Amino acid sequence: MNPTASLTETLLEELYVVVRTTNQLLKKADPSVYNFRPVDNMRSFLELANHLVQIPHIDLAILQEKSEQDIRQLEKKLSAENVTELTHVLEEGYHLAKSYFLSLSEDDFLKKETKAFYAEKGATQAKWLVEIVTHSYHHRGQLFTYLKQTNHDVNMFDLY
Repeated sequence: MNPTASLTETLLEELYVVVRTTNQLLKKADPSVYNFRPVDNMRSFLELANHLVQIPHIDLAILQEKSEQDIRQLEKKLSAENVTELTHVLEEGYHLAKSYFLSLSEDDFLKKETKAFYAEKGATQAKWLVEIVTHSYHHRGQLFTYLKQTNHDVNMFDLY
């Protein structure tokens, strides 16, 4: 396997760690905390969970240069109300992103730039994959913290 393919596989494996562990965390969440909001200007648990599980779908659409209107419509379409729906959105988005990144040639992965509707300049597909992974880890950490704050039985082993 060439180094670029190896890096792509490694990043996709790391993204799947987020998928697997997020699914486990969501299954531990009592629905009574779906409206929990640590402070008024933060997302509720369910809003955060929806944002997190939508990242592979939404970031893929953004890197494919969809319009802001298209992105907002996709967010609404993907909005979930329970663990089964949330985990489905996350798994589906992961597989779509994985298929996309694995379909790229080495040259496209490393050099092809696409621009988000909100950005001034484009980013390579490699950079986008790193962004999807780090974005997902960030919000998974928030979800974990919400669960800790609501006295759920979670610990660091839930993150591996």
